[in-house]
Amino acid sequence: MLIFASLLQNLLFTPSRNGKIRLLVDQFRTVPDPERGLALAAITRELDIPSVKPALLRELVSGRVDEELFRLSYDYVGDLAETIALIWPVPGGEREGRNDAPTLSEVVDELLAASRREGPALVEGWLDRLDASGRYALIKLVTGGFRIGVSARLAKQALAEFGQVPVEEIEELWHGLEPPYQSLFAWLEGAAGKPVSAALAPFRPVMLSHPVEDADFSKLNAADFAGEWKWDGIRVQATVDNGVKRLYSRTGDDISGAFPDLVDALSFEGTVDGELLIARPLADASGIEIGTFSDLQQRLNRKRLTARILKDHPAFLRIYDVLVEGSEDLRPLPFRERRTRLERLAGTFDPRRFDLSPLLDFSTWDDLAAHRAEPPLPMIEGVMIKRWEAPYLAGRPRGEWFKWKRDPFLIDAVLLYAQRGHGKRSGFYSDYTFGVWREEDGVRELVPVGKAYFGFTDEELKKIDRYVRNNTIERFGPVRSVRAEPDKGLVLEVAFEGVNRSTRHKSGVAMRFPRISRLRWDKPPAEADTLEAVEALIPGPAIDA
Repeated sequence: MLIFASLLQNLLFTPSRNGKIRLLVDQFRTVPDPERGLALAAITRELDIPSVKPALLRELVSGRVDEELFRLSYDYVGDLAETIALIWPVPGGEREGRNDAPTLSEVVDELLAASRREGPALVEGWLDRLDASGRYALIKLVTGGFRIGVSARLAKQALAEFGQVPVEEIEELWHGLEPPYQSLFAWLEGAAGKPVSAALAPFRPVMLSHPVEDADFSKLNAADFAGEWKWDGIRVQATVDNGVKRLYSRTGDDISGAFPDLVDALSFEGTVDGELLIARPLADASGIEIGTFSDLQQRLNRKRLTARILKDHPAFLRIYDVLVEGSEDLRPLPFRERRTRLERLAGTFDPRRFDLSPLLDFSTWDDLAAHRAEPPLPMIEGVMIKRWEAPYLAGRPRGEWFKWKRDPFLIDAVLLYAQRGHGKRSGFYSDYTFGVWREEDGVRELVPVGKAYFGFTDEELKKIDRYVRNNTIERFGPVRSVRAEPDKGLVLEVAFEGVNRSTRHKSGVAMRFPRISRLRWDKPPAEADTLEAVEALIPGPAIDA
């Protein structure tokens, strides 16, 4: 556990992507099996330890520490694992240089074999044997709540650099491997041949685009490219292999369990690439109505799906491309040929769950710009531009695909509440709820319209944190209400992709992808935007978002 704890600490305090990759590569190179594979599984969320849950950890610490002391400590620290690790009273006091700390493999093996009654007792014993950093690592391990800036994709990139192989080879193997990945490491070290993936319906690494700013359109012929709408959903890959059906996110995470209605409707053998949306049939059965991203959020990250959720928010796939048809790999073919194959295949799709993304008619870049400026539906983010002769290449190849997003909306809002962050931000108030002015019956008040936690620099974070601490008027656990008056407060320029009506929020609106664009220290709150101005950006009728 001590080696794993050291890795977590180093990853947590290493801000750069390349720095984190170097740490992981060093871990793979110096730590033996199965420890390195179990650490990899933990970081990539491939370890499920059902015998211990966060609520049980709270019960353990409540038996050792005064509840009010723990509450105040948690409020200050802002992270459950860090709070327990620091406040845990070790019998006889903290001792340096203990030689009885368990290894990561010992912890994992015993917890996987333990019942829910036995698991907490094991954890309690290890908490007594470990130092503060080891306790932190143990709690993160059993809860899966890593916030160290390492995605599964970044971990796979580190594996690729360790073995000097393309990351796409790692991604295609990944879902056929199991922790602690000894066959994978043996291949990457040159001690054995490449593992054969045992998984049916494997993930195929996706092709990504460049922002339109990377293209010099004065040198590109519009006739060489196809255009289609960029929909406001999430990119997914659907695949069927000998009856095995899977739905993957763009990073290769298997999300089949969250969308059983869509997965059950897959009826073809092969792999397609598309946009996951919510779509409801029109009352006159003449087609479908595409929902907003707020609708899709009702389905994302849910652990429990009710019959009502499935009925009111049916999953739908708008298909962009076909990668495999039957057993034939179509990725080497140019987009023009893949599109022809896809149009033929589309006739077999259930229209209640699938359709084909339409191509845009344009002959010049100005024509395409006109499409982008006036999309027919509000849930369109912009346009995609794809070279007709482009094969389907994993990663982000240059000169093949471009995305041309709409300009974001901007409003000036007032900071209302601030919440402590997590991980390296646990010591700062870094999650901000902001509001705009609403006037009713001659009374003007600020109402919340969104929440954002990025878009600012580390230096700006320190300044906002200082403002929050110096202008707190109420405390609610880890959340602080800050001073926000017409002549005193902090104005935030907020960028966002769209806004919809919502019955879940006091303001009646919900923003899509809000982020802090600029700090307006120069602007008095009285001059911030109004709810009426925000509502003017709302398309369509009210929905329960």
